[in-house]
Amino acid sequence: MIKLFSEKREKLKELNIEDNMIVSPAAGIEIPLSEVNDPVFSKGTMGEGIAFRYDGNDVMVCSPANGNLSMVFPTGHAFGITMKSGVEVMIHIGIDTVESNGEGFRILIPEGRTVRAGQPIIKASMSMLERKYDMTTMLIITNANDHKVEFEDKEEVKRGTLVAAVI
Repeated sequence: MIKLFSEKREKLKELNIEDNMIVSPAAGIEIPLSEVNDPVFSKGTMGEGIAFRYDGNDVMVCSPANGNLSMVFPTGHAFGITMKSGVEVMIHIGIDTVESNGEGFRILIPEGRTVRAGQPIIKASMSMLERKYDMTTMLIITNANDHKVEFEDKEEVKRGTLVAAVI
């Protein structure tokens, strides 16, 4: 069994990446979207993407790209980034976690702000939430805006590992 990384001791410093790059929002294991236990994600209904499994009590889920924090669900379970290219990226933390009504999630940055890749957006209490929910976290391209997005195949990722590029 592969041990998942915890960001407990990782100092979350700003990442210096290019505006066309998409990075891992936290340390963990990357899995194909087709392996997610929710057909809305696994069949690509919401868009193409990848998923991650994280380990640890509290996980800082960070922006996967430079851009505008265009959407934050009030429950904290999902947020969206609009990149300078117009590509829209959604991070959805867990499956059915909207039902938690925000319990276990803490929003760190309000909607509408400019963010940098690697900047913490949501603090998720994984140890509490995983008692009731599958905490697989999806990174979905909800609107490619006429661009092609090429995904990298990885296994273990750290916060800031390149996982895709906008072409």
